[in-house]
Amino acid sequence: MPDSQQQPPRSPSGQTDTAALLLCGARLTDGRTVDVRLGGGRIEAVGTAGSLAAGASGALAARVDLDGYLLLPAPAEPHAHSDTALTADDHGPLAYDERAVQLRATEAALLQLGHGATALRSHVHVGDVQGLDALAAVLEVRRSLRGLAELATVAMPRVLTGAAGADGLAMLRDALKMGASVVGGCPDADPDPTGYVEAVLELASEHGCPVDLHTDAADPARLARLAAMAGGLRPGVTLGPCGGLGRLPSEVASRAADQLAAAGVTVVCLPQGGCGSTDRRGTAPVRLLRAAGVRIAAGSGALRDVSNPVGRGDPLEAAYLLVSRYGLRPEEAYGTVSCAARAALGLSEVRVEAGFPAELLAVRGDHLAGVLSLAYSRIVIHRGRVVARTSAVREYCDSAADSGLELPRQGREEPS
Repeated sequence: MPDSQQQPPRSPSGQTDTAALLLCGARLTDGRTVDVRLGGGRIEAVGTAGSLAAGASGALAARVDLDGYLLLPAPAEPHAHSDTALTADDHGPLAYDERAVQLRATEAALLQLGHGATALRSHVHVGDVQGLDALAAVLEVRRSLRGLAELATVAMPRVLTGAAGADGLAMLRDALKMGASVVGGCPDADPDPTGYVEAVLELASEHGCPVDLHTDAADPARLARLAAMAGGLRPGVTLGPCGGLGRLPSEVASRAADQLAAAGVTVVCLPQGGCGSTDRRGTAPVRLLRAAGVRIAAGSGALRDVSNPVGRGDPLEAAYLLVSRYGLRPEEAYGTVSCAARAALGLSEVRVEAGFPAELLAVRGDHLAGVLSLAYSRIVIHRGRVVARTSAVREYCDSAADSGLELPRQGREEPS
């Protein structure tokens, strides 16, 4: 069961919005310069630059000039923490009342949307001090962002075994009734991690919903049991951030990778570092996992909270780090934050081809490596509509030297 079903966008009146949008002169990763026509929330046509005009119905399409931009499938954020985002500077106990969580979760989602993530999956704590208030707040944010971005929630209880586990299980069931779409949690924090996983998998099977567990994956025996239990579960199991795998001896990590691949488990790595209560040292061994056939997606994790006060929540930064630090090719790295991230969320594949969902990101630049290096100006398209723009202009004063060279300029020309 996907986190959210792609439906055509609707206007404020509730009618399906079929207005066409024409993206002109966009560059694709294969080097072509094309026009792309969008309508009804999907890509209607892709043609050579200047070849497309009217919409499918014959109506003139609104135009967006993408000269100088690279057009990509939009990224998704598969591992966010909306309820604790933007709290690094807070003093005292963290406020979990609905209003406080709603404000910071909204700002966090909009920041990530501005980076290009048109779909997000957020792990939300339930039980303990916050009860279900934080979840209620994030679900309200999901409703308020309709038409701008898709926000799915993972209910994340602390304890599910022993005497305290009964309350946690009851809270988790209530969370699913409220609208949480994924069962999750952190088995590392439970006195009986294997029992915790068993409880989560049983509940997920009962409700037919995905599982997304927050684990460091530092214990190979425990990870082997998890893989054995998770194998065959549909719609699937996701683990992250799994930084502990990178600290295991290579032969042990390789054996664990083979077990995860055989079980069909997806691993979401966090190249900027871990989050929450997991050990922040290192990142999952991406190349080893990929070589074993494990499905790998990449996320951002902490967004300026206590575990990472400078977290950016930027999918393109995650891809950049996978290239610069872990040796992936730019195309492979971007795939982890776009196609693979969307697949981890149960969403439809996106390609810049006719018939695919109009979930797109245009970034100023000529090629993918340059975009991952300096992704300043961005245009974000969700369900066929421009939902966010970020513009950056770099300007310099005149050089004191008379070199005879014409220095490049970016920005507006001064009127004569």
